[in-house]
Amino acid sequence: MRWFIFIAIYILVDIYAFQAFRTFSKSTLLSVIYVFISVAFLAAFIYTLTTLDRSKGIEVSEMYMLGWFLAFFVPKLILLILMFGEDILRVFIASYNRFFTAQTSFELPSRRKFISALALGVAAIPFASLIYGMYRGKYRYRVLSYTLEFEDLPEAFDGYRITQISDIHSGSFDDAEKIAYGIDLINEQQSDVILFTGDLVNNFAHEMKDWTGLFSKLKAQDGVYSVLGNHDYGDYADWESQTAKTENLDALKKLQRDMGWKLLLNEHAWLERNDSRIALVGVENWGAGFKQAGDIDKATKGLTPDDFKVVMSHDPTYWSERLKNDPKNYQLTLSGHTHGMQFGIEIPGFIRWSPVQYRYENWAGIYKEAQRVLNVNRGFGYLGYPGRVGIWPEVTVIELRRRPL
Repeated sequence: MRWFIFIAIYILVDIYAFQAFRTFSKSTLLSVIYVFISVAFLAAFIYTLTTLDRSKGIEVSEMYMLGWFLAFFVPKLILLILMFGEDILRVFIASYNRFFTAQTSFELPSRRKFISALALGVAAIPFASLIYGMYRGKYRYRVLSYTLEFEDLPEAFDGYRITQISDIHSGSFDDAEKIAYGIDLINEQQSDVILFTGDLVNNFAHEMKDWTGLFSKLKAQDGVYSVLGNHDYGDYADWESQTAKTENLDALKKLQRDMGWKLLLNEHAWLERNDSRIALVGVENWGAGFKQAGDIDKATKGLTPDDFKVVMSHDPTYWSERLKNDPKNYQLTLSGHTHGMQFGIEIPGFIRWSPVQYRYENWAGIYKEAQRVLNVNRGFGYLGYPGRVGIWPEVTVIELRRRPL
């Protein structure tokens, strides 16, 4: 029944899209090609989903199948909206002619070629964007820099620089040269510390096998610290036993240590400058609707409200549901997880929109409430759709400044 409903919707959408195509071109050959491509992509998409092996996780080729399906289906949704709008107008005109003119029959006006051509032109925009996102956008790294002021920041840390990356998802990578460029871009920021806020892999520790050499090159004066994201636990794959799943997580933890990263598991470390220090707090994943292993109380045992704290929490919902109102005073929280849905429109000063905002209140960038600050990194990698459109992969640089009292 589930597939029947999906196929029925697909056919309905395709009928409208085909009408726009036929109005614009009467070529029988082109019509046959159109129908063949539509049926082929539907069949390939269904085959991909029904043969997906959860013990192996989603393969790169399967992600591209999803990407190409979206590239052909999303424009058809645009055509559906425009053509359906024209149909409403045609019905209105036919009704008016039937009841308010001398016309004695209900006759729909013919579709206008101009409307079909306009609809096809508009639909070409998401088609081109989704193709671009798969082959260029997903590696279009950008550096976003913020200066954040805090009254209680120790004076010795005035000007301290943090580089944050998140959501690497190494199991999706397919271009070592582009990844190397991203690594170099991170190191070029010459920050005091590099913080990774979770989702190193899609499911399996072995996904990092070909990338450990590159990510081992990340260097900062105070080191590289990391936490776990929801995908790192292997919860989205089928395992032959609980032991195998546990061993996979242990291997992922060891891998990070071998790369020289300091993985924080509901614990904290101190960053020191002269005789001052700030606490770097790392909690395991805690997310509304996702794995909830994070324990901020355990991670901050021994800390006081007066200690300046930078919290690494993969899912931003932990900040909104627990951290921002906690009396222990968590001044800065760094998260990721949302990817900005890898799709949206961002024009600084004018618009920032993504469908993910209907799921997450805090989905990208800086959020402030009272004296608490959250940054949600848009992610270094990608998952599912093998690309990015409008929401580009991000390297965040945060400079801490002491606000004068």
